[in-house]
Amino acid sequence: MIKRAYAALAAMICLLFATGSYADQPKPWETGMQEAATGIMHQIRWFEAYTLWFIIPITLLVLVLLVVVMVKFRASRNPVPSKTSHNTLIEVIWTIGPVLVLLFLAIPSFNLLTDQLTFPQQTDVTVKATATQWQWNYEYENAGATPVAFDSFMLKEPDRTAAGKEDKSKYPRLLAVDNEMVVPVGKNVRVLVTAAPADVIHSFAVPSFGVRIDAIPGRLNETWFKADREGLFYGQCSELCGKDHSFMPIAIRVVSDDQYKQWLAAAATDLGKANKALMAAVDQPTTVKVAENTAK
Repeated sequence: MIKRAYAALAAMICLLFATGSYADQPKPWETGMQEAATGIMHQIRWFEAYTLWFIIPITLLVLVLLVVVMVKFRASRNPVPSKTSHNTLIEVIWTIGPVLVLLFLAIPSFNLLTDQLTFPQQTDVTVKATATQWQWNYEYENAGATPVAFDSFMLKEPDRTAAGKEDKSKYPRLLAVDNEMVVPVGKNVRVLVTAAPADVIHSFAVPSFGVRIDAIPGRLNETWFKADREGLFYGQCSELCGKDHSFMPIAIRVVSDDQYKQWLAAAATDLGKANKALMAAVDQPTTVKVAENTAK
């Protein structure tokens, strides 16, 4: 009986947490950053927490000094103001103190910036993202004899049923798109970012990846990421690019290497069919089978 109870409990836990697709997206009343999905974003979150160890004490110190000045040195208590103009100790402290704080902030900041701008020696996937008012176009380089390229528009509410994206917890309003960028997990993905020649400046930003780079007409910028887990990750254009700026989302679906290869081969001939096959593979909950306990 005890073994059966343990087996049933394990099955319930697996069913509770089993899911083929986890969407990283903004959450109601969220005050911090989104959960990290790349090594760079882990460093960004660490650096944010690290800076708080300096920001909070400095803020409290300034607050205490302001209160002391207002209480102790107000006109009613000091009708004759002090004429002290120099204090060597205070001048040394307020010179050396900020220098040390900036030094402790600069070293990890430069290390993070170096890691962000240093591209890995081997690139597994290269995608060109072209921004246009108000959509994204993705082109996969070295995809084979038939190139894979498609537009990505924000998903309209009437199109949810036809697209099989009724679940707003996975495909949220104003963030879900008709065609996601698909990349493999654990692979170095290089993204070439630009904007249409006659367009305006846009910005390719995905918070969970720690990625943000401007898409400038006539200029090719590049960035990279390496997703460490599968799921569906959302971002948005982060430049004020026009009246529909808020309707230009970015959606990246991270899947296993085998699923990515199957999708890439199928997308070369029929993108819609390839997307539906991939969704069927990753959106269905995992079935958990519990072996029957035959012990007497």
